[in-house]
Amino acid sequence: MYFRPRSVEEAVQTLASQPAQILSGGTDFFPALGDRPVSGPVMDISALSELRGIRIEPTWIRIGGLTTWSEVVRSSLPRCFDGLKAAAREIGGIQIQNRGTVAGNLCNASPAADSVPPLLTLDAEVELVSAAGIRRMPLAEFIVGNRKTLRRSDEILSQVIVRRGLDDAASVFLKLGSRKYLVISIAMVAVVITVDSGGRISDARIAVGSCSVTAKRLVDLERELVGKAAADRADVVTEKHLRLLSPIHDVRATGEYRQDAALTLVRRAIAQCVGNC
Repeated sequence: MYFRPRSVEEAVQTLASQPAQILSGGTDFFPALGDRPVSGPVMDISALSELRGIRIEPTWIRIGGLTTWSEVVRSSLPRCFDGLKAAAREIGGIQIQNRGTVAGNLCNASPAADSVPPLLTLDAEVELVSAAGIRRMPLAEFIVGNRKTLRRSDEILSQVIVRRGLDDAASVFLKLGSRKYLVISIAMVAVVITVDSGGRISDARIAVGSCSVTAKRLVDLERELVGKAAADRADVVTEKHLRLLSPIHDVRATGEYRQDAALTLVRRAIAQCVGNC
């Protein structure tokens, strides 16, 4: 069965009685099929215009779940979103960025999903809508494992929500792959840093992806950086700060290489972020 609802209300009412695979851009769904035909019900939500676009409000910034990565790149978001924009440019090629959606990248929940580390540094939340109502949770809680989230089968990820307060913070995203373009990351790092008028770090957010089943915030390092002179920032980072990570061995890299690469990327990202403050 194939469903193509014209409103969110129609979509969630259908899902309440008939669970289905949700897709919009299909940039993860179709490649995952390989040579297999589509099996089971499919709901195409690409016509739900109410889930598209970015709204900048006094307290919140809301990114609709069906907003594409090209739209994120072109948007006039505050400076603290520069890392997310940089990650958006790394999600496949231009054709993928024109079709792939914010919600699709998050719900696919790949450990190498480029958007997750920068959104974690922004303390992003996700909103899930169903016929039973709306629920909201931190992105850090939403993704629970490799290709696993807390989205129920009757829910649609309607928007990503970021509380304002860090608009002028510097933001950086760095990614290491086996080649320059169109590559799944070996390791990636997102950093958001604020420096006060005295040249000291007043806020630090650091997240690492592709080095665990879910991207991780380095909370111990964040705490240690706060209050430090910006000039001393990279010297603080040691291997102990990455102990939350659990990188795997695969065809792209060994676990040891990923761990070492993550350490280097964290140092570089902090240095670059502070330099941009």
